[in-house]
Amino acid sequence: MSELEQAGKRIRELRSQISHHNYLYYAMDAPEIGDAEYDALMRELRQLESTYPQLVTPDSPTQRVGAAPIEAFGVVDHPRPLLSLGNAFTDGDLMAWYTRTVKLTGVRAISFVCEHKIDGLAVALTYVNGRLETGATRGDGYRGENITQNLRTIRSIPLSVRADAPTRFEVRGEVYLPKAGFRKLNEERASEGLPLFANPRNAAAGSVRQLDPRITAKRPLDIFVYGLGWAEGRLMPDTHWETMQYLKSLGFRINPANEKADTIEEARQYYHQWVERRESLAYEADGVVVKIDSLPVQEDLGSVGNEPRGAIAYKFPATQATTTLNDIGISVGRTGTLNPYAILEPVLVGGVRIRQAALHNEDDIRRKDIRQGDRVYVQRAGEVIPEVLGPTPESKTRSDRGREFDLLEKLKEINLSLGRGDRPLCPVCGAEVFRAEGEAMYFCTNSRCPAQLQARLELFASRGAMDIRGIGESMSAVLLQQGLVRDVADLYYLKTEDLLKLDRMGEKSAGNIIRAIEGSKDRPLPRLLYGLGIRHVGGETAGLLAESFPSIDELMAADLEKLMSVPTIGQKIADSVVAFFQQTDNRLVIEKLRAAGVKLAERKAKQTGVFPLAGVEFVITGTLKSSSREKAQERIKSLGGMAKSDLTKKTNYLVVGEEPGSKVERARSWGIKTISEEEFLRVLAEADSQAPQAKAG
Repeated sequence: MSELEQAGKRIRELRSQISHHNYLYYAMDAPEIGDAEYDALMRELRQLESTYPQLVTPDSPTQRVGAAPIEAFGVVDHPRPLLSLGNAFTDGDLMAWYTRTVKLTGVRAISFVCEHKIDGLAVALTYVNGRLETGATRGDGYRGENITQNLRTIRSIPLSVRADAPTRFEVRGEVYLPKAGFRKLNEERASEGLPLFANPRNAAAGSVRQLDPRITAKRPLDIFVYGLGWAEGRLMPDTHWETMQYLKSLGFRINPANEKADTIEEARQYYHQWVERRESLAYEADGVVVKIDSLPVQEDLGSVGNEPRGAIAYKFPATQATTTLNDIGISVGRTGTLNPYAILEPVLVGGVRIRQAALHNEDDIRRKDIRQGDRVYVQRAGEVIPEVLGPTPESKTRSDRGREFDLLEKLKEINLSLGRGDRPLCPVCGAEVFRAEGEAMYFCTNSRCPAQLQARLELFASRGAMDIRGIGESMSAVLLQQGLVRDVADLYYLKTEDLLKLDRMGEKSAGNIIRAIEGSKDRPLPRLLYGLGIRHVGGETAGLLAESFPSIDELMAADLEKLMSVPTIGQKIADSVVAFFQQTDNRLVIEKLRAAGVKLAERKAKQTGVFPLAGVEFVITGTLKSSSREKAQERIKSLGGMAKSDLTKKTNYLVVGEEPGSKVERARSWGIKTISEEEFLRVLAEADSQAPQAKAG
């Protein structure tokens, strides 16, 4: 928890800095920093947001690929999101992922494909009738920048493929700069007096985002294709390995280091083989991606948040450096935790300039014997938040070494500097702090502490929760500062005229925000539960709770015993849920949400005691006229059905909309029933009629 809250603080700092430099570079043409330092800031932000997708907001610079969209670049919507991978750092992490996979699939004989995780820029290439139509960056996973003309200059990207290729399809790959090309590029930039790129990844990203494709063409970029995004008009193989061989036959460049692994042990051996040999690679790689070979199994496993369950990135050992610990600061997290963090003499670690790092909690600092002024080891383990490992041996022998860290004494020091006296108070709001028995963290006692409120507001409005576009870090801060909101429920009582009073707020923008707020009222219960910020309740846990307690009232009434009867819900989560709903302020927020018309329950069939579509699995292909695919899938789930993204032998119905893909042909070959949109609507109407009392709370 402390790492997540520290990440939020660092993300806010990075976004502020990047927005400032974007303005100077793009609007004023007067940059204060060079490419390398700017790229390091963007890379760090992308890494943090990739690790903590729940902290991504629509106004983040990463969702604009570094700046407001340049007129020369269009925006491309990804039909299927480019998700980020979960990470493993030890053999134990890999085996834990495998154990979960076996438990979810019920199959032990799982085969895998192992690939190098190239440190480059992810792109999506779309081909229509055999020709490259568009090439786009990953962007935020849902939308990227159209960089087709620049990608056309990369000789290893085919401009056309064989006539028997799918009518329309998308391949995904990693554009990278080989080590030799990176060194040559930096030598040329040095000779011209230009800033150097920090690492090959930044150089590749900068190269493909040039306004002039001729500049891109001069740089020795290359690509490895690592997967098929989607395809229409041709039946595709059912395994990842066969799919990759097919893409190779079409002319795409596939990494020759890829290997099949019949067991998880073989995958583990592949990883350790390349840990020893990674310096011999002609490109930078930061780990090995282990993928389940069966594509139907991958689809059936689905994803958790923005991470697919069917693959994992086993990261190479961490990159370390040493620097001076200048000071220890204290931030306040969403749940009130007081989080110590290291303020460092800036140092490059794995190509990223690090100024701050996690220190976890007071006990951990004392255990590691970390003190202000020490030379310390800093680690970036698998591109997550930088961490201070401990002091160097020389630091421990210094005669003038600083005193042992004491969080309460540090709070006194901070508050004295703020003119509040020398009491150990919250550094943001000045409230009393406490540390519960058995807890590692101190907490601010003020639930309305501005730091907590802003973090909760940002989480509530985030994509993984209520997805309220326009309510990001900056707007959250402004709304709180102006007194327009005091808790998350107040968002639903905002009026257009309230927003128009804000600086630089136009009528169109205000209207868009109000519509986004109104549109969020019908989000599924799991997203609301996640957005409430209950301690220890992430997106997956919120889904489990909503399945067992399909209304907020049932969940609020649940005791420890009922909560712990839910699979995977233990004492810690159950205690946290009970404690959250016991707080008067939190119950008031729920009542305000109810009064505003926010959905607080999932629909269920009260007459029969079961969901009418229980056990029925649907897949939708093509475009629906009656609603978006997301809403249709939510309606299926509300009636107890399962909405999958791809066909398996368990699929009951394939719903065929306009311009369907290759799933129709596969469904017929497998004997899966295909139904039109009109037939699908009749199935839903009949299911609705079986549950006449079911109402959203």
